[in-house]
Amino acid sequence: MLIGVMIICALVLLICITSSKVLYKFGVPILLIFIILGMLFGSDGVVGIYFDNYELTNYLCSIALIFIMFYGGFGTNWEMAKPVAIPSILMSTLGVIITAGLTGLFCVVVFNTTLLEGLLIGSIVASTDAASVFSILRSQKLNLKGSIASILEIESGSNDPIAYMMTVIILGLMSNGGYGNIIPMLFTQIVVGIISAVILAKLTVYLLRNINFEIEGFYPIFVTAIAVLSYALSEYLGGNGYLSAYIAGIMIGNSKIPHKKTIFQFFDGVSWLMQIMLFFLLGLLSFPSKISSIMVQGIVISVFMILIARPIATFSVLSWFKVPFKQQIFISWVGLRGAASIAFAIYAVTYGVPIHNDIFHIIFFVALFSVAVQGTLIPKIAKKLDLIDDESSVLKTFNDYKEEIGTKLIEILIDSNSHLANKTIMDSNIPEDILIVMIKRGGDVFVPNGSTLILAGDILVVTGNNLEKFREYKEEKSTKLMEVTVSKKSHLANKTIVDVSIPEDILIVMIKREGSVIIPNGSTLILPGDILVITGTCLDEVNELATS
Repeated sequence: MLIGVMIICALVLLICITSSKVLYKFGVPILLIFIILGMLFGSDGVVGIYFDNYELTNYLCSIALIFIMFYGGFGTNWEMAKPVAIPSILMSTLGVIITAGLTGLFCVVVFNTTLLEGLLIGSIVASTDAASVFSILRSQKLNLKGSIASILEIESGSNDPIAYMMTVIILGLMSNGGYGNIIPMLFTQIVVGIISAVILAKLTVYLLRNINFEIEGFYPIFVTAIAVLSYALSEYLGGNGYLSAYIAGIMIGNSKIPHKKTIFQFFDGVSWLMQIMLFFLLGLLSFPSKISSIMVQGIVISVFMILIARPIATFSVLSWFKVPFKQQIFISWVGLRGAASIAFAIYAVTYGVPIHNDIFHIIFFVALFSVAVQGTLIPKIAKKLDLIDDESSVLKTFNDYKEEIGTKLIEILIDSNSHLANKTIMDSNIPEDILIVMIKRGGDVFVPNGSTLILAGDILVVTGNNLEKFREYKEEKSTKLMEVTVSKKSHLANKTIVDVSIPEDILIVMIKREGSVIIPNGSTLILPGDILVITGTCLDEVNELATS
């Protein structure tokens, strides 16, 4: 039985990944593919796996959302987001409340629901889905004008906690919890969530900077534990766990910590695994045969939210900040509903209050409709509104983005009076767009890491796009370097650096590969087409090796 489940899980992951590779070319949103595959495997699907365990799904959704929320904050570049923080936060709070209220009243008037049940539907579906927005912006590489991307990222990353709080409040009222508990509950959820996140994030950054783990793989595991703890501790103390996870992610992700690249890559993989599991599981839990009975409700609610509720919320907030009209229209359109809304619907179903509508399948259809229609048309709407910026990259709004490093290298001599002397690279306040490629110390040359201590007398070999920021330091000379392209017939091709015969006085300081820059080590594999940036005295010898 266990082996069978393991085989099915592995096959599901492989099918999700390979099918997304094929269907993505036709403009189908990746997350929509995962939901549809779940439906095909489900009770009414081709495979026919019967699954209706709402309690288990609610538990797994909570775990998945922790990682998605934490990584959403961890990957947000606060420097890019700071100028639009206020309108973004208002969109994720006041905007959610307006959307929930309008949608709830619409359900009361059109579908004759009770006031509380109508507001419950509105609250559950009020937030935009961070996983969907992040996925589409990254995968489609939508280079948007102005601060649109940052507004969307902060809003979608931070509005799930507000929708969750509203859902909990409405459910409490439906179970006769009383109106007097609303204000204290809101205060506790927000304050405890923020305080928990700040304390844990600051402690985490301090520990990462001052504790050197012997095994590099321990760093992402350590941060994983903090992500889970930020949620669990906040919930235990009565706060909002999702809000705590998101804020902790922002604070840790925007701090200088060692092995940040490794942590990013780890969480990127885990986040995608959680999204695949979440969307597939939600599709598996649904019964397509039941959707026909709620389809009219789902379509009407979806259209109302897309054309009325979301635009009113958007213009009510962003008009005060003089955001251009076209940008407001686009932001209004990118109000994608997704996994978080469905997860909150499952929470409502398992809460134990009487609900007269099939709320799970209604919300499921709204999310499916939103991702399918709005998500698919996002690139076309952006082009139609002339909001594509060909001169910048949307990836700049994410923390893991690094611009291609210039190949100019300069040497800087560190004297005893330098601000950098006796500090680690991590603590030396060097601009993030400046890279210390290597350090010459005495007769040795080595590639540093974040914990490397800079000493008086060191010669730093640095590169970057804004080397003028280093004018306050003594520039000794420019380092001689050369770029060589590795041909398919080269003796260097398909070998690691440690295995190739390169003169000892030659150092490969970086490798350019398909638009990205790699700082190599001995185990780095040299591939055909790589551009090697080398320094030393016998540069012509390496040039011959690379081409023959």
